[in-house]
Amino acid sequence: MSTPPDLLVMGGRLAHTVVDVTHDPAALDGSGFWAVVVTFEGEVTCARFAEVVDAPAWSTLAGRPWVGPPRATWTSSMDEAAYTSGVEAIRARIALGDVYQANLCRVMSARLEGEHDIAALAAVLAEGNPAPYSGVVRLPGVEIATASPETFLRRRGDRVESRPIKGTGVTEADLTDKDRAENVMIVDLVRNDLSRTTLPGTVTVPELCVVEQHPGLVHLVSTVDSRLEPGAGWADLLAVTTPPGSVSGAPKSTALEIIGELEPVPRGPYCGAIGWVDADRREGDLAVGIRTFWRVGDELRFGTGAGITWRSDPQSEWAETQLKAQRLVGLASLG
Repeated sequence: MSTPPDLLVMGGRLAHTVVDVTHDPAALDGSGFWAVVVTFEGEVTCARFAEVVDAPAWSTLAGRPWVGPPRATWTSSMDEAAYTSGVEAIRARIALGDVYQANLCRVMSARLEGEHDIAALAAVLAEGNPAPYSGVVRLPGVEIATASPETFLRRRGDRVESRPIKGTGVTEADLTDKDRAENVMIVDLVRNDLSRTTLPGTVTVPELCVVEQHPGLVHLVSTVDSRLEPGAGWADLLAVTTPPGSVSGAPKSTALEIIGELEPVPRGPYCGAIGWVDADRREGDLAVGIRTFWRVGDELRFGTGAGITWRSDPQSEWAETQLKAQRLVGLASLG
């Protein structure tokens, strides 16, 4: 199958033929079907498509097979020493009472040789690491393949749901009291974010610290539900919720300051939001941009990180970033 140059595949749909691109999220409450990408730093890209059809099998989407960079060529924006030092720096800020929790992330990168189709990588991920938000976005200047398991914002009419993930292990037995405490902390942050643009009294937590199985991992996942206040739309939602609380920290403003001080490179779409909005139906589904690859020039990039609290052990947090990267970077390095 020959795939169009610009496309979105996610949630069982394939959208193609871009007719409008904007950086104003207010357009998402107009009309049409949109791809949405929001970077961790807050840059919004919305692309409206003329055609939306049922997505074909992933195996038919790629124009050519994926041949990834050799596994040994991947480098990291922070090595083990820098990362563990960063963990200690966050713990020091926690001791001072500046912050309760902050995510510390690193960006891995490898050089791509020759022509590569990001849809082919998305197909490899969908087969080797099935995820609720398996998808691909290919636009001018935007090439993303994701296997995100995490719901950032799911909207159906005036109902808005978020499902933050905090707590990761190989098996359920690996999950600790620290993981559960961290999950509850981030749920409180998400509740507070959503309450700023929803009807008073409508923010609820129907599920707290549920164990979910994913390929090679287990996660603790909670659900926060709410109802938008009259007149509020996507621009309002994104303004109060980005970047996602589960990949920033609490209080969010201080956590973002610390992230800016410690992380040497921007995260880009990693830890941002990736998904679709159907403005005509007043529906949308945005994933947190984790378990995600993106292309910058001739580089393929992938982010991995961990939530740091006072009880964090620096070596264990480094190991968690390794665990989160191992399977997916391995898949992207095939060939």
